[in-house]
Amino acid sequence: MRAIVTVIGKDRVGIIAAVCTCLSQHNVNVLDISQTILETNFVMNMLADTASCTVTFAELTGLLDQVGKDLGMSIRIQREDIFDAMHRI
Repeated sequence: MRAIVTVIGKDRVGIIAAVCTCLSQHNVNVLDISQTILETNFVMNMLADTASCTVTFAELTGLLDQVGKDLGMSIRIQREDIFDAMHRI
């Protein structure tokens, strides 16, 4: 299954490293990354392949939520099909 990871918050050193470390520790492959800085705000969207993930999707959601809390940011993960359905015009 593919998923969209969204990260939003104040820019700081180590954001991409922290998120990618969490994903790689659980065998999630990052397929694509788009990130930008809007003044002092960091915004990133990632497309990830969770097919070989070593934890459940709910557990991965919780782990990423904790990384977000540690960074003082919002990190969300959604299944790609749900993300697409929510953003369809």
